[in-house]
Amino acid sequence: MYIFLHNARCSKSNEALKLMEKAGKKYILREYLKSPLDIDELQDLQEKLWKSAIQFTRTNEKEFKEQGLTKDSSDIQILKKMAAFPKLMERPIVYSDSKAFIGRPAEEILKIFRK
Repeated sequence: MYIFLHNARCSKSNEALKLMEKAGKKYILREYLKSPLDIDELQDLQEKLWKSAIQFTRTNEKEFKEQGLTKDSSDIQILKKMAAFPKLMERPIVYSDSKAFIGRPAEEILKIFRK
């Protein structure tokens, strides 16, 4: 099963959602701003993405600076703030039990279907 982390107000997220629907795969839609990921889920997601926390953080959001984060902040510092302020997480993201992809560009999410 796939989980699609979605922000309905984001054009890239909506574009990627259309690609998911077109692919015909079953997925669970999670609006992560309404149902934020907790720290354990974020750490799990980080492992599946094979990225440092800063690599899937929206550093241009005002909350990034307001929360005292910098590009040198540790992964755990960033993930804790991301759990509290989910707007900081890059979007969209699709993940499975073993891997995850960020939809930037939107077509990147289709890599999840490759074996």
